[in-house]
This record gives sequence, structure tokens and C-alpha cells, in this order.
Amino acid sequence: MSKVSLPSLASLGNQLSLLAVIGVLSYAFVDQLYFGELPCPLCLMQRVGFVIIGFALVLNLRCGAHSAHYGWGILGGLVGMMVSLRQVFLHILPGDKGFGSTFLELHFYTWAFVGYMGLLAGQAILLMLPNRDVRSRSLFTNALIIMFILIVFANLLSTLLECGLGPCADDPVKYDGWLWLRSRLGF
Repeated sequence: MSKVSLPSLASLGNQLSLLAVIGVLSYAFVDQLYFGELPCPLCLMQRVGFVIIGFALVLNLRCGAHSAHYGWGILGGLVGMMVSLRQVFLHILPGDKGFGSTFLELHFYTWAFVGYMGLLAGQAILLMLPNRDVRSRSLFTNALIIMFILIVFANLLSTLLECGLGPCADDPVKYDGWLWLRSRLGF
């Protein structure tokens, strides 16, 4: 029976965390496009928190683990967690049906809070490993990084189409930014 070395365990932890971030952002994006649920400003801010965690994980995998990378990931997670908790508190009153659809009877902002808790715990555990040499040039790592970059750019583009360069609508129902962009391009 072979023993798992700590560097490979740390690398695997960073890869799985990045895969989780990609999964969350992808599911939110598919829900937006397929079911037509445009994200509210708080939802967009929660996505930013996941993106910050993802970039910290990419830095770990590309440049080697560093406490500053984990620090950025933890800060992004704390900000996203506070935003998702704020949205939970906005809809906690009896009779309030919440914002958006549910998954397993919980709204996505509640799941975001749970996801942030898991990612923060994972980052804390990875930070405690004694040897955190996680640089990886494997095909799997490269594919994860490319998928992460693509989903981030897709989210940026959809946010631009939804909000334009101004503030986003509190309860978005259409892509106002698309109308703004069309008027600027003259078609």
C-alpha cells in the first residue's frame, strides 16, 4: 500500500477546491441562461467572492502555495460569506418566499453560504499542511485553470450585458446592458 505524500495531498486539495469553485460558478451561470434567472446585485457579489477564491487557488497551483494566496482566498470567502448571509437575513421573516428558485428547498444564496464555509475550512486545512508544494503542470490542472478563466470571462460578459456600466437592477428581469450596448454600437 503506497503512502500519500503531503505535497500531492496539498495539490489535490487545491485542485478539488478549484473544481468546486468552477462547479458553483458554472451552475449559477447555467441557471441564469437556461432558467432565465438573472442574478441580483447580491448574487453577483457572491460570484465575485468565489472568483477571488478561485484566483487564489490558481496562484497556488501555478506559482506554488503561499500564505498570501491563501489569505486572498480566505478574504474572498469571508466577503462572499457575509454577502450571502446578508441575503439570507433579508428573506428570513416568516412568509417571505425568498429570491429566486430553490435547490433541495434552500435558496442559492443559502447554498453559497454553505459553500463558502466549506471552502474556508478547506483553505484553513491546506494552510496548516507542513509542506505545501502544490505546483502542478498536469493536464488536469491546466484544464481546470482554462475552465476557470473561461467561466470568469463568461460571467463578466453576462454581467456587462445585464447591467451595462451602471448599477444593476435590484430585481433584474432583462439584459439592460444589452440595450445599452446596442445603442452605443448603433444597431
